Amino acid sequence: MSLHEINQGVQKNKRRQRIGRGTGSGWGKTSQRGHKGARSRAGWSNRATFQGGQTPIVRHVPKRGFNNMWALTVTGVNVKDLNELFNDGDTVTVETLKEKGLCKRRFDEVKILGDGELTKKLTVEAHRFSASAKEKIEKAGGTCNTIVRITTVAEKKEEAKKAKG
Repeated sequence: MSLHEINQGVQKNKRRQRIGRGTGSGWGKTSQRGHKGARSRAGWSNRATFQGGQTPIVRHVPKRGFNNMWALTVTGVNVKDLNELFNDGDTVTVETLKEKGLCKRRFDEVKILGDGELTKKLTVEAHRFSASAKEKIEKAGGTCNTIVRITTVAEKKEEAKKAKG
């Protein structure tokens, strides 16, 4: 086999099946639509929830809870992760957390949590701190700087539009 023989006989675009062109074609008369009924008519399409006429499961199951589209998405980072990935005297910012892979998904705010021990002196900048995390950072000789995030309603609506599509 040679390189020029690899794609020989391979058709890029398969021709569509032409239906309704006589009985000799095997796709004549009802054109594979059967007799009568909604599916035999032109323009018929079903909903994703359609179950052949019985009450769909989405109507059987009651609605539960709610979704607050304006709620902030807060991602948490533990003190033990800061201790592992940062050196003594480093400044920890939202950007450096993203670079190190601690904040992977989309989020609005970062909260530093107090799980683990901290032995390094770090300057940490985040939107929120748990009481235990703040205590551990200051005990190790570091500082906690709170980022003030002010978002207008117009900005939130714009983000919601982008998220929808």
